[in-house]
Amino acid sequence: MIPRIVTSNEVYILPLKDNGAPDVPGEYIYLAPRSNDPITIRFTIEGTSSICRQGSLWVNIPERGSEFRRDQFRQYKLNPDFNRTIEISIPIYEAGAFAFYTTYAELPELASALSSNNSTSTESKKTPLYYIDVAPRLSLDGRPLPLPALSIFSVISKFMGKYPSDWEKHLRGIGGRGYNMIHFTPLQVRGASNSPYSLYDQLGWDPECFPQGEKDVQQMVDSLEHNHSLLSLTDIVLNHTAHNSKWLLEHPEAGYNLTTAPWLESAYVLDTQLLVFGSKLEELGYPKELQSIDDLVKIMDGIKKHVVSEIRLWEYYALDVERDVDAAIESWAVNQLSFPNGSESGELDKLKGAKTEEQATYLVQNGLLGNDRLGERFRRRVDPKVSAGLIVALFGKYRGEADEATIRSKLTQVLDVVNVPFYEEYDKEIGEILQQLFNRIKYVRLDDHGPKLGPIDQDNPLIETYFTRLDKAEASDQFRPEDLVLVNNGWVWAGNALVDNAGPKSRVYLRREVIVWGDCVKLRYGNGPQDSPWLWEHMTNYARMLAKYFAGFRIDNCHSTPLHVAEHILDEARRVRPNLYVVAELFTGSEEMDYVFVKRLGLSSLIREAMQAWSTAELSRLVHRHGGRPIGSFEVDDISRAPLGSAPTSPGVNGYSTREVIRRIKPVPVQALFMDCTHDNEVPAQKRDARDTLPNAALVCMCASATGSVMGYDEIYPKLVDLVNETRLYTSESSSVKEIKIGGGKGGIGGVKKLLNQIHTLMGKDGYDETHIHHEDQYITVHRVHPESRKGYFLIAHTAYPGYGNGNGAFSAVRLGGTKARHLGSWMLEVDADEESKRDVENDKKYLRGLPSRVVGVPGIRLEVKSDETVITVRDKFPPGSIALFETWIPAAEHSSGLDNYVTSGAKEAMAELDLVDLNFLLYRCDAEERDGSGGKDGTYDIPGYGKIVYAGLQGWWSLLKDIIKDNNLAHPLCQNLRDGQWALDYTVGRLERASQLSEFAGLVKPAAWLKERFDAVRSIPNFLLPRYFALIVRTAYKAAWDRGLELMNEKIQSGQWFLQSLGMVSVQMTGLVKSASLWPKKYVPSLAAGLPHFAVEWARCWGRDVFISLRGLYLGTGRFDEAAEHIFAFASVLKHGMIPNLLSSGNLPRYNSRDSVWFFLQCIQDYTRYAPDGLGLLTRKVKRRFLPYDDTWFSSDDSRAYSQESLIQDVIQEALQRHASGLKFREANAGPSIDSQMRDEGFNIEVNVDWSNGIIFGGNQFNCGTWMDKMGESERAGSKGIPGTPRDGAAIEITGLLYSTLRWLAKLNTDGKYPYNGVKKSDGSEISFSAWADLLKSHFERCYYVPVNQSDDTQYDVNTRIVNRRGIYKDLYRSGKEYEDYQLRPNFAIAMTVAPDLFDPEHAMGTLVLADKVLRGPTGMATLDPSDLNYRPFYINSEDSTDFATSKGRNYHQGPEWLWPTGFFLRALLKFDLMRRNDQQGRVEAFQQVTRRLGGCKDMIKENPWAGLTELTQKNGEHCGDSSPTQAWSAGCLIDLYMDAADYGME
Repeated sequence: MIPRIVTSNEVYILPLKDNGAPDVPGEYIYLAPRSNDPITIRFTIEGTSSICRQGSLWVNIPERGSEFRRDQFRQYKLNPDFNRTIEISIPIYEAGAFAFYTTYAELPELASALSSNNSTSTESKKTPLYYIDVAPRLSLDGRPLPLPALSIFSVISKFMGKYPSDWEKHLRGIGGRGYNMIHFTPLQVRGASNSPYSLYDQLGWDPECFPQGEKDVQQMVDSLEHNHSLLSLTDIVLNHTAHNSKWLLEHPEAGYNLTTAPWLESAYVLDTQLLVFGSKLEELGYPKELQSIDDLVKIMDGIKKHVVSEIRLWEYYALDVERDVDAAIESWAVNQLSFPNGSESGELDKLKGAKTEEQATYLVQNGLLGNDRLGERFRRRVDPKVSAGLIVALFGKYRGEADEATIRSKLTQVLDVVNVPFYEEYDKEIGEILQQLFNRIKYVRLDDHGPKLGPIDQDNPLIETYFTRLDKAEASDQFRPEDLVLVNNGWVWAGNALVDNAGPKSRVYLRREVIVWGDCVKLRYGNGPQDSPWLWEHMTNYARMLAKYFAGFRIDNCHSTPLHVAEHILDEARRVRPNLYVVAELFTGSEEMDYVFVKRLGLSSLIREAMQAWSTAELSRLVHRHGGRPIGSFEVDDISRAPLGSAPTSPGVNGYSTREVIRRIKPVPVQALFMDCTHDNEVPAQKRDARDTLPNAALVCMCASATGSVMGYDEIYPKLVDLVNETRLYTSESSSVKEIKIGGGKGGIGGVKKLLNQIHTLMGKDGYDETHIHHEDQYITVHRVHPESRKGYFLIAHTAYPGYGNGNGAFSAVRLGGTKARHLGSWMLEVDADEESKRDVENDKKYLRGLPSRVVGVPGIRLEVKSDETVITVRDKFPPGSIALFETWIPAAEHSSGLDNYVTSGAKEAMAELDLVDLNFLLYRCDAEERDGSGGKDGTYDIPGYGKIVYAGLQGWWSLLKDIIKDNNLAHPLCQNLRDGQWALDYTVGRLERASQLSEFAGLVKPAAWLKERFDAVRSIPNFLLPRYFALIVRTAYKAAWDRGLELMNEKIQSGQWFLQSLGMVSVQMTGLVKSASLWPKKYVPSLAAGLPHFAVEWARCWGRDVFISLRGLYLGTGRFDEAAEHIFAFASVLKHGMIPNLLSSGNLPRYNSRDSVWFFLQCIQDYTRYAPDGLGLLTRKVKRRFLPYDDTWFSSDDSRAYSQESLIQDVIQEALQRHASGLKFREANAGPSIDSQMRDEGFNIEVNVDWSNGIIFGGNQFNCGTWMDKMGESERAGSKGIPGTPRDGAAIEITGLLYSTLRWLAKLNTDGKYPYNGVKKSDGSEISFSAWADLLKSHFERCYYVPVNQSDDTQYDVNTRIVNRRGIYKDLYRSGKEYEDYQLRPNFAIAMTVAPDLFDPEHAMGTLVLADKVLRGPTGMATLDPSDLNYRPFYINSEDSTDFATSKGRNYHQGPEWLWPTGFFLRALLKFDLMRRNDQQGRVEAFQQVTRRLGGCKDMIKENPWAGLTELTQKNGEHCGDSSPTQAWSAGCLIDLYMDAADYGME
């Protein structure tokens, strides 16, 4: 058989939130593929999230072989599934900026009545577009070149000399220095200014450089790659063209002229008049050369007089009152009228007596035209028909009714008022115009930091003109003068990058806010190709031509490029070259806006520059930002290798099979191209000290990003090259030698730069992405290492900022713990930067030259290798401008198979034989459980500066580590504790080794050994790496243990969504061996805790009520039938008085004070028989009895009578029912302070009876609290001691529902021959069948419990109208000791609805559920009392010892705080009754979605809760409650119940 070839498929998981947004911080999704294979994006969507309602996911990722079209989206239907997560896997074959969105029908509000179109509503909502940026895969010399490996070199092509002779020398020198990409400023024909960025012809190559045009370019690009190992990058200039571009005369519509942009007319008029005034200064008596501010003030006075006044600029703002009055009267005369909403009455009648201002407001609101933008003079006007309507309102319809002069006078008065704000607007803008003119003229003529242009003349006019005025004589006759006036491009301080500065919404040209480029005409693209067809085609051809030859684009002036234009251009370019590298400089002014450009355009890198740093500290910050992750960072790629075989989206075919490597999408900053210096910023010799050239370059090269430099930097040019006016040609020492030798030498830093570039590229290719940066005075050290091999490079750089002399400065010895180092070299840069040297260099008329310089070796480094560290010391001579470079490695990390591989392997096998009780020990165990098991010796681990972890097991570590890893928080106290010592390792292994020696935990031998071996492998690594490896080992073990736990549960949990799995694992968390709390007095078995840590050990662990509320979900819902049966037997064994105990106390001291526990117990047996294999077999299994059947005698567990008799489970069931049917009356055994120090004497008396007129069970009194709302008053100060907060005596609704459920079940079993008893004897000795009892209950239930919506219906129900607080509800109690308590709205009705739905009128039930949803439901829990109730107290503080009767000592435990377990029953009831009224699949889906929407808070809680569970209760609105048990069995179990129901109902 031919062996299969295994390929790896990288799968990136992209979870979508309920609203369709990506669940990735910042919503920036950047993927950098690690190979040339396609990658897969796997969208994961919760099966019934809001976007699944008639939902679809739309993506524009093309299929293999198809062309990318930004506006072509493929549809993936979102088929709802309550129990699973929807996964949609889409392969991505090319780089680019891809988009997705979802459409869905919005979920309607929950209502008691369905509207007719609810289920079939198809009105679709669309989410915003979200972007997935996939980085280009570059390659050089046949090998991949990741972006962080790029070393880019910028040249201004016009200074390169003749092609090919001069060019080849320079290219050889650039490639020889280790650069791998060259950046050319534009290579096209330049315009009149000779600026490389002012292009005369975008489609023509510069003939001076490339006399043979395209042929030379092709030859050059080939030579670059093959001879010099250089990729190429060029600028693309999209915003403007040279003002003398010949094609403008043929296509002036490609610019903003007065025809295509009439709103610029006022700006043009002002600009022209300013030029005229500037040319006549002498003639008008104003100074031509400004010597002072006084001269400038005179000029400004002249501008006001000869410019502003003469051009009557206000006419562009105001209405022409006379014109509009004439038009209105004319319209009135011919009865052409217009009224708002077509009505003449109402508002118009009011206008007659209104103030003039109100009449003016009426015209503005209803009739103002031309207010959308500026334009021609008097563009603003009032619709004459609306004005005519006003005349009618004021004077009547006919001429005879009013004098025309009166009308004219009145209308003029009103329109003058309309004009007031327009004149104010004009005044304000004139003020801004004059301020801008003043500031600009002052800057260019007077300011010390300005150019001081000298006299105002034709070469240097008063202002830089904002417009290019094309020569009419050269243009076609078809064009009018206004077609040939084109606005120039420029930039605006702090401008909004998404607003078109020359568009109708902007006035920056009028307000003179533009810093203009007079040689560039701004290009007008409009909203799409239809607005400027020739320009779109021309620039598209330009982009495609560049993409044909160059590996990358630098988008010039990207922040001013309209986004839709840049998207189109890049799409076209990527069609030619799919792996196009795109960089840009963005000056948007905000990181948020940067992201908009980056996401939509798929920008590969943003240009950042080290020369922007004004100090060593600031440079250190920049290096830190681009340096990579900190050393010892946590491994955040949770790489899981799926088993060999076929992945769902990439089937194995033809002998190939795919192994998936699953990756999490990490939040990442925008990638940088970090330049030591750019071509448009000053060099070190200008901004710092020329010697800083070397340390600045070395620091940049150590960064984990693309890096770059510019011609003249390595050469130490004395100043920034003027790319417009400079005419000299480049020279470089590196261009004059055949081969560049690494190390020192004269004429710049080329020799050292070669080594730095080689190291930078090697680190980038191999993924050295961890860095430690240290700043100390004028020193910066950078240590960059590989995250797995731990090999690295270490740099010491002594910066050379002015004012720090030539000394060593203060620099402490560097200690590299556990690390060996090899010295690669130390160098310093010496530069002759005196005035004479600068003059000599700058006076060269032909060539651009660097300052005289040399790099020399520095002997001033001392390297001491000690046993466990390397110490590096800077000795005598290490002046500013020096660097030292080292290679480093960590011997302890050199593991044979790779340390990372070793510590993450073998965990699954080590966990393979564990059972769920082993996993309870391995993963969980709170402090009390741990101490219980160790005789008080061991607790949970205490982290100095943090406190105890919540569990002794792996979950305790993982709850901390998951966030530490996510935030890469190496400063967390746990990380410090690990760096300080290996106690956490010893603790983790030690507890497992000790436990594994016990017979009950023998299964832990293998996990203990696995952890010991892995920890031993990392014990010798440097302590700063210990947090990383501890996290890696713990995560591996935790994940394997978690997976093993799921493996031992049923298929529904295994294949369920993450939330259901997390709930399922709570059953492992809550079930363990606890010496002091077994289920039996003498048999040691696992028991279910009510909650942790409050209910973990001894008598407080096992509560009858809690066990049987939790059991269905935690045991039956996970497939743990043996544990379920064990708990049923344990409690069946202690049945007494027809009740099971509230507190089990291992059967030693059971306490019988809960009236409801037995009914939850019987419900669980019913559920067991339904879900467990051979479930009905349970009924005939025997159980030994702790007390004698039908006998209330109490005796201790070591009495001979204890466990002397046996009963079948079915007999236990029958005993419970018979005892209730006969009536119960007893006093608790051992009554008094020994069993309850808070209870009053009357509270120990228990009485339960059936009212056979309605079949309802009644019980309890006002001094005990026999249901789950069992808080006893405890405060002597408040006088509440012994007075329950919620006695709930009478007939609690949930008990009635549970009773009915049991009766119907037993009646059916009896009919089917599966249960031997058909009924019970009443207290009078007569018999009643289960069926008859159930019927009796049903016939009275609605009458007894329902409170109708309308008072008029009260007579049909047992309702005291005077006491009703809220209508349309089910009473919480029936016939309680305080009548008003019957009528309280609490969440207990939902329990009855869930277990006994046919007791309820479906319409009444739905109404109550909708009401409770609004009134009781909180973010996670259900309020335990109606907020409108006078007793509502929603903040539970158990320690409060006040005089407040209601709240002291936490008496309000169930009087408003929001409990989580009733949420499960509420949602089950909601789903059940909502589905009842649905008659199509769409409606059923909606019912499930209503439930899903209400689970969000619980999902967030279980994710964020360090206890990995759901809390017992919260305060009002989900606020944290400090006294709540942080993880409670029933809170999780009741939500598993919901998923079980959902699976039973199905969505079909």
